[in-house]
Amino acid sequence: VQLQASGGGLVQPGGSLRLSCAASTHTFSRYSMAWFRQAPGKEREFVAAVGRDGDSTYYVASGKGRFTISKDNAKNTGYLVMNNLKPDDTAVYYCAADRDAVLAGMEAEYEYWGQGTLVTVSS
Repeated sequence: VQLQASGGGLVQPGGSLRLSCAASTHTFSRYSMAWFRQAPGKEREFVAAVGRDGDSTYYVASGKGRFTISKDNAKNTGYLVMNNLKPDDTAVYYCAADRDAVLAGMEAEYEYWGQGTLVTVSS
């Protein structure tokens, strides 16, 4: 499975972005999905995960109330909507997918990874 992340860009503090993750499979409903991010000089960290059916979600504490993860199995695409963005949210955002992961927050749980999309929050 190949994943293509997109939607990053430059946004002012307090602004919003929607990231997309297109999967090269017609059985996306069999995969749970997650977003991770890596800020400059820091290790990659978990942001949010969504279950296979799109109904179950799990967020890092800093993202609760600001980020919304979802997946559209009919379009084989996952999303991360980010509101009230802060400079600390600046990072390369990666999507990941796996058939066996269950709302997992660890990188090792995900077999497939996208190439990353850069989000810069700055005035």
